[in-house]
This record gives sequence, structure tokens and C-alpha cells, in this order.
Amino acid sequence: MRGADEGKTGRARSLRSASTDAEGILWYRLRARRLNGYKFVRQEPIGPYTVDFICREARLDGGQHADSSHDAVRDRWLTDRNYRILRFWNHDVSRNLAGVLETIVTALAETSPHPDR
Repeated sequence: MRGADEGKTGRARSLRSASTDAEGILWYRLRARRLNGYKFVRQEPIGPYTVDFICREARLDGGQHADSSHDAVRDRWLTDRNYRILRFWNHDVSRNLAGVLETIVTALAETSPHPDR
């Protein structure tokens, strides 16, 4: 069994402590199985990337990235490994949290219990 990659773990910790207000608001609603009993983690190292919020059970990644070529490469890497990706802007979370949560719940409901890995 491999040990944790200290560089990735340190980066994840750093990102967690520097989260935006919108990330904090969304994380409060996702943490501790508060959203329909699904477990989410945040700033999780997955392969060469660190994802913002992920539900491993549903292989669902969410966060705020959308416009850069690096994000497109990252998203392609994740989708090639059967992850689904949802993206929200900070102002969406701040102004329409109910709509963001509804979108996440809908995506979770569309997930088969044991998606192919």
C-alpha cells in the first residue's frame, strides 16, 4: 500500500484554508452528509489534480473552474476516469444556493449506485 503524497496533501490543506466565501457556504451544506446522506470531501487529491468538492460514491466532482485550458485538460482527465463534473460560479452559490444544491441533488440522483470505474 502506498503512503500519502505529502506534496499533494500539503497543497490540499493550503487550498482548504484559503477557500472563498462561496466555497465555505457550499461546503457547509455538503459536509457531514448533509445533502441527502452523500459524503463529500473537499480539496481532495485525485491523480495529478486536486478537486474542489467530490462525492467519491457518485464519482461527482464540483467546483469553480470553467474557462482555462488547464481546467479543460483536468476535466477531460476526470471524465476519462468516469467522473462527472459540475461547475458553479461564486455568484451562483452566493445568489442562488438553492438552485446550486438542486442541481447537485439531481446529478446525484442520476448516478447509478456503483458507477463503472
